[in-house]
Amino acid sequence: MKRIGLTVAYDGSNYCGWQIQDNGRTIQGELNRCLEELLGHPVQTAGASRTDAGVHALGNVAVFDTDSRIPAEKFSYALNQRLPEDIRIQASQEVEPDFHPRFCESEKTYEYRILNRRFPLPTQRLYSYFYHYPLDVERMREASSYFIGRHDFASFCGAGAQVKTTVRLVTGISVQRNDSMVCIQVSGRGFLYHMVRILAGTLLEIGNGVYPPEHMREVLEAGDRSAAGPTAPACGLTLLGIEFLEN
Repeated sequence: MKRIGLTVAYDGSNYCGWQIQDNGRTIQGELNRCLEELLGHPVQTAGASRTDAGVHALGNVAVFDTDSRIPAEKFSYALNQRLPEDIRIQASQEVEPDFHPRFCESEKTYEYRILNRRFPLPTQRLYSYFYHYPLDVERMREASSYFIGRHDFASFCGAGAQVKTTVRLVTGISVQRNDSMVCIQVSGRGFLYHMVRILAGTLLEIGNGVYPPEHMREVLEAGDRSAAGPTAPACGLTLLGIEFLEN
């Protein structure tokens, strides 16, 4: 028996998220289905990040076990012939038998994209959040600096999360504008449910002048979800990649 690791990219627009559920199609469900067709036996993949409905990924990571003689690097080609066009394997390789992407120390990087202009662009509607009010990116950048470091991010945790602690380490963050697109990139050693989307919603309020940049510190110190801004829509969020750290 060997364990195969997959790097998975997908457009999450038509899926109910990563994790298998009863109410619709999921990324994990499609992977399992195609692997079972290919291998002829039940397969259960395990993913590094359980992205929500409508969230995209360029580099999520999943593993599965098999005794197939198919070379590890060939699984990417075989699966891409079977998967829907909005899911594509970027790489496949054999990994250590005890490697589990969810339980290994890792650093994830997310990007939230905001289309900030007078009118929407149809070609961006699935991959960014349209926001027509003017945004001051310098104010957003200043506010985002409070996010860096190890903090209790209880104010940025969505309802229903089941976690032992809301303390997380954010290792990097940037806010950049390229023409009408504002991109928030954030890296960290684990994220809470809806954490990046609540961060984006809070930065939107600060960029629009509702609050000053130092309001971000007050939100963090409050430890209360009601102190932060709204949860920004899923369509703007993409998991860019995951770096696994050596123990």
